[in-house]
Amino acid sequence: MANLKDILFGVKLRSISGNRDREISGLTFDSRKVRQGDLFVAIQGLNSDGHDHLEQAVAQGAVALLIEKSQVGFSDNITIIETDNCAKELGVIADNFYDHPSKKLKLIGITGTNGKTTSATLLHSLFSRLGYQVGLLSTVENIIGNNIIPSHLTTPDVITINELLVKMLAKGCQYVFMEVSSHALVQERTSGLSFAGGIFTNLSHDHLDYHQSFDGYIKAKKILFDHLKENAFALINADDKRGKIMIQNTKSRIYKYGMKGYGDFTAKLINNTFQGLELGISGQNIWFQLIGLFNAYNILTAYSVAMILGEDAQEILIQLSQCRSARGRFEYVSNERNIMAIVDYAHTPDALNNVLSTIDNLRTKNEQLITVLGCGGNRDQEKRPKMASIATSYSDKVILTSDNPRFESPDEILDDMMNGVSPVYHKRVMRVVDRREAIRVACNLANKRDVILVAGKGHENYQEVQGEKVHFDDKKILIQMLNKI
Repeated sequence: MANLKDILFGVKLRSISGNRDREISGLTFDSRKVRQGDLFVAIQGLNSDGHDHLEQAVAQGAVALLIEKSQVGFSDNITIIETDNCAKELGVIADNFYDHPSKKLKLIGITGTNGKTTSATLLHSLFSRLGYQVGLLSTVENIIGNNIIPSHLTTPDVITINELLVKMLAKGCQYVFMEVSSHALVQERTSGLSFAGGIFTNLSHDHLDYHQSFDGYIKAKKILFDHLKENAFALINADDKRGKIMIQNTKSRIYKYGMKGYGDFTAKLINNTFQGLELGISGQNIWFQLIGLFNAYNILTAYSVAMILGEDAQEILIQLSQCRSARGRFEYVSNERNIMAIVDYAHTPDALNNVLSTIDNLRTKNEQLITVLGCGGNRDQEKRPKMASIATSYSDKVILTSDNPRFESPDEILDDMMNGVSPVYHKRVMRVVDRREAIRVACNLANKRDVILVAGKGHENYQEVQGEKVHFDDKKILIQMLNKI
């Protein structure tokens, strides 16, 4: 419960009518979830407008409405609050309602096209090993102490975020590491949050169906750094040219990391094997359990953050060397056939290139590399031919299949992918629409010491088909198929 006057502090209002000195029991922007005494916020989304559900919200017990479009006809018992941007002001209201939890924690936001999940997971694991109570908000899972909560979005809505932060405080968490997606930034899902730091990993082709242009995508990521305060830090990948754009106009302290010899924190790749990485950091050569140059950047990200936050360099490296990657990120699937089977979330051209180039650098070329790959439906179509082109350029065999077709025809998605396949490589490609069957075919084709990569879904345990989520787990199916043959 909170007083309406208190939770409206700092909110930019156009007008307010009705009783403003009343108790509010909860916040929601989903009219189906309204309870007696709630403040209902009318968010205008891509597919729905909360203003169309105001009457339903009131009927279910809402006593106050935050709106952008003027309304008439409601009882005097309902407090009507008008503002120019409901989504943005909801963040301020949520921060007030939950008593500013993000200010009581060190909340670190991580944004970029690739590396968010692994970097956040590494930081959670590292700081847990360093003796802290730590929270995690990630694509794979949300973690509060020892409690793991399934994640449905890379970045939850701002009400859910605040609710989770309150629970983290109750568990004694001191640090929270949080993935911040470009969608969330544009949709004001981080509004009102106080970040102790922001991290930029990299930027490559993704989500252009939503942001319309690469420039729009860049601007979306930059929002995180534009809103950092003077007492916060900004950490950017100096090896990505867009890093400089991120920190233009930021008020925060700026740090840089990189693998190319310049930055406040640097690392040198010494050995890269299927057993792990050897990196030179802080004058020492250390083995880590992660694999690939892209993971060297993730390790360096975690090291840099810990150094900025005042941890001991030697202890950081000792503990980082014991950390593992996130679920579904270059994850091995063990089997008795001695096949190198890997599941990875790579669903962008850059991420796929990173994974396949890593495998290519580690293999002897005496074995086959078989890649199973699909692209999501009702999403950025431009990346489909690019991803197919990358897969065929590295692989001996490529099986194009479904990912999450959603409401698109799987065959039409494969047609788009095939447009990126050079005629020289057509003989390498098979089309198997059914993803389970595609994985079975890959396992049938593989011999001892061959490499199978199943890419695109990683930790996801479902497929989205015609509006339904059907249970589907790449790793479990891969294990089943390898053991059957």
